[in-house]
Amino acid sequence: MDSHSDGHQLSLPFGTIAPRVAEHAALDVPEPRIIRRGGWPTGSAPPLPIDLTDAQLLTRLLGPATSLVCERLATIYESFRHLAGAKPSELRDHGLKPAAIERLCIVFEIAKRFGEHEFKPGVPLRGSQDIYAHFREHLAAEVCEYFYAVLLDNKHRKLRDIVVSQGSLTASIVHPRDVFAHVVRFSAAAVIFVHNHPSGDPTPSQEDIDITRRLREVGDLVGVRVLDHIVIGKGRYVSFVDDGYWS
Repeated sequence: MDSHSDGHQLSLPFGTIAPRVAEHAALDVPEPRIIRRGGWPTGSAPPLPIDLTDAQLLTRLLGPATSLVCERLATIYESFRHLAGAKPSELRDHGLKPAAIERLCIVFEIAKRFGEHEFKPGVPLRGSQDIYAHFREHLAAEVCEYFYAVLLDNKHRKLRDIVVSQGSLTASIVHPRDVFAHVVRFSAAAVIFVHNHPSGDPTPSQEDIDITRRLREVGDLVGVRVLDHIVIGKGRYVSFVDDGYWS
């Protein structure tokens, strides 16, 4: 079954933090070729240092004293997306100080929010792409499963997101009682379920199919429409409705 893909990649939506002259000398890196974003007046656009390596970008962000640690991080983690999934304790073990860890976490949170298209409360649902665009950056970087319920009113306008469960590295435990307690509490008329696969492959497992069937049965009993179940992987997703799992 084909999954949806938009080729979206995590990106850092800002220029480098310019170091002082002494720091620049300590970095021992070539002066980057700078390009400017189209549409900005000459001399006022934020610079984009396209020639720096990942390790050099990290060093510019965290400071020259971290250069060796940044080289090690760039070797251990194959991309910024993988680095974004590292726990603070891991980063500390690799040699980063608390202030550097906090700065790095803030940068990745900004990057996630930059890449998201928020599905805001009160906005009507158009389709599975709205759910994917809302959750893709947050869930694609997680190393364990999260199961969400997106609550909607009778016109399929969003009410809120609810975290139903947080699972292990391989599976989350979802009980219909816990799910529909939130649905009833907030008087939702319809619901969409969303969870991620840390493996990156969004193909639904047999467990995913079974729990979706149970949740649909409970929804029918309490008079709440279960509209879809979205499984998010890395750069792609599967919709139970759109991709033929809704039987």
